[in-house]
Amino acid sequence: MHLQEKTVSSEQMFDGKVVKLFLDHAELEDGAVVTREMIKHPGGVCVVPLDENGNVLFVKQFRYPHQQVMTEIPAGKLEWGESHHECGLRELKEETGCTCDEYTYLGSLVPTPAYCGEVIHMYLARGLHYGEQRLDEDEYLDVEKIPLDKAVEMIMNNEIPDAKTQIAILKTKLLLDKG
Repeated sequence: MHLQEKTVSSEQMFDGKVVKLFLDHAELEDGAVVTREMIKHPGGVCVVPLDENGNVLFVKQFRYPHQQVMTEIPAGKLEWGESHHECGLRELKEETGCTCDEYTYLGSLVPTPAYCGEVIHMYLARGLHYGEQRLDEDEYLDVEKIPLDKAVEMIMNNEIPDAKTQIAILKTKLLLDKG
């Protein structure tokens, strides 16, 4: 049981549209019982839409918890049990109006492992075909093209604070540089 925690009890405290909050009691390896607050989240997907000229399509949208507009790659929340592959293609179409010929899985990331079970899956989309956005009813965003190298520079200069965007862009850059 080294480095493991055994759930002794779990009580759901909140059941929201996006998250579920649980108050758990867990037994540590020395037998002590501690309290853990945990958020269950269905997960998400983000997509790096890269055009033939090396530009990434970003979205700019207001993020309420931070009270600011953020520059991010297209992304969205999974529905419980939904395929992340299909969710990414849907979000790409909804937010940018694009479909793609090539769709490469870049792996997954765990944004907040201390208290949230969310996993975000990352994709690279190439061979873009442009169409109309299909934004959700309560979604407002602008699409902006930024050269990949400029996006990497912006990340390194702390101009793009979003973790999923940072990781997916840097993984894309490394993948493309390897050839």
